[in-house]
Amino acid sequence: MTQTSAPKILMKGVVKRFGPKTVLDGLDLDVMPGESVVIIGGSGTGKSVTIKCLLGLLTPDEGEILIDGQSVVGLSERSKRERVNAKIGMLFQHAALFDSMPVWENVAFGLIQGKGMSRNAARDKAMEKLAQVGLDEEVAKVWPAELSGGMRKRVGLARAIAIDPEIILFDEPTTGIDPIMGDIINKLIAKVTREIGATGITITHDMSSARAISDRVAMIYKGKVVWQGDTEAIDQTGNEYVDQFIHGRIDGPIKMEIRRL
Repeated sequence: MTQTSAPKILMKGVVKRFGPKTVLDGLDLDVMPGESVVIIGGSGTGKSVTIKCLLGLLTPDEGEILIDGQSVVGLSERSKRERVNAKIGMLFQHAALFDSMPVWENVAFGLIQGKGMSRNAARDKAMEKLAQVGLDEEVAKVWPAELSGGMRKRVGLARAIAIDPEIILFDEPTTGIDPIMGDIINKLIAKVTREIGATGITITHDMSSARAISDRVAMIYKGKVVWQGDTEAIDQTGNEYVDQFIHGRIDGPIKMEIRRL
């Protein structure tokens, strides 16, 4: 991990409401260049909304979000937002591959559509990235529907790194796959993020994944970061929220919200 004085990503006092419901309630988070930070927390705590605010898919009601020192909240010009997002790769929860395109074209999509690269050059780059996640040329030719869940995750990872992003966002990277494949995906995430020197943010409720890929962990509860620290310190935090979550205990300060019909 490369340390500098300025965060690559800074979120300060971020608030996001949906009608009367406050999902992010003054969230503070900073991520240094080259660092891998995992955000943990239960369903409905604000993890996905945090990622969407970073990508500009949602606009916070209050607070600041800075990437490389530049404010990205409410960028009025589409070109400015596109320049920011050109730095970011994304591995979606269920890979989100295009079923109408073969694997290589899925991986090359951002190169062709976003960077205007020729199809031949983009295909070569896609093959390079597929090899980086352990997939060969035969896989490049097939359609996403022919792939297992773990293979789809690998293809999604190859697409996320195809543009050599400065930042990679991972949305529940081990959801829907078995523990063995999950371990493979975790190791691949750690490997490729390190190889391209990217800054990583992962959201997950899977503690095995969190431990495997993070330098630092931040826990969100009710839209706030209730603890953050180095990964190796997570078992001795003295924080009752973290302790309950990582051990999966019913008793503790975390209460499941029951939706009334």
